[in-house]
Amino acid sequence: MDEGEGAGYGGVGATLADARREAGLDLAQVSAETRIPERHLSAIERGDFGALPARTYAVGFSRTYAKMLGLDDREIADRVRAEMGVSEADHADRPAKFEPGDPARVPSRGLAWFGIVAAIVLLAGIYAFYSAYFSPGMGPAPLEEEQAPIAAAQTQQAAAPANAIDPAGEVVFTALEDGIWARFYDGEGERLYEAQMSRNETFVVPADAENPQIWTGRPDAFAITIDGKSVAKLAEDDFVMRDQPISAEALLARQETTQTPAAPVATDGAT
Repeated sequence: MDEGEGAGYGGVGATLADARREAGLDLAQVSAETRIPERHLSAIERGDFGALPARTYAVGFSRTYAKMLGLDDREIADRVRAEMGVSEADHADRPAKFEPGDPARVPSRGLAWFGIVAAIVLLAGIYAFYSAYFSPGMGPAPLEEEQAPIAAAQTQQAAAPANAIDPAGEVVFTALEDGIWARFYDGEGERLYEAQMSRNETFVVPADAENPQIWTGRPDAFAITIDGKSVAKLAEDDFVMRDQPISAEALLARQETTQTPAAPVATDGAT
């Protein structure tokens, strides 16, 4: 069914389907990376935009799909509007509308709860501070003394020279979240490992892999170690990263260039 999406239809959906197949991806992989339901991706590739909740969803989802494939998302959006019979003149006198479809920018339910808890903790901290300020000796002890050793340890860790790590050491990638899709392969394009990784799931780069590389839409969601020592993440933001060298030597050279502090590696429950 996947190979037949867009058959007999030469519109923008067929363009997206052809680009997806050329990249060697199926709809399940695209859905995992863009967080767009497979049924909506299938409808877009068939040109069945009426199957989506609204026109703005059709445009927004198509733009996200195009970005993930490295296509011109504005051109794709214009073509979708044209196929739906929405001209630029129809939009000229209307206020701009939010076009959904980039789930990475929509806060998850877990993030919303985290924000609520953080707000409660902040209010409790403010209350404790003012209670201690207006009633000396009755409030909690100052936090500076407790934070000083932690800050000193973090500074010492950040200042550790990269050359203290063996450039031929074992490289391990650890997923920091659930549902992180990644493909690892060598310089000849031979696949080493591909999966939608769970939180704390690990991948050890084979020592004999020639010029190992990674392709993922969440380079910010991996902690990396070389011989058990943390090094800098590949990125701090989510975007499609492809053909990025991940040998120990390449990662150390990247760290020396960016001087990005290394991220801690979760050790509980790693597989």
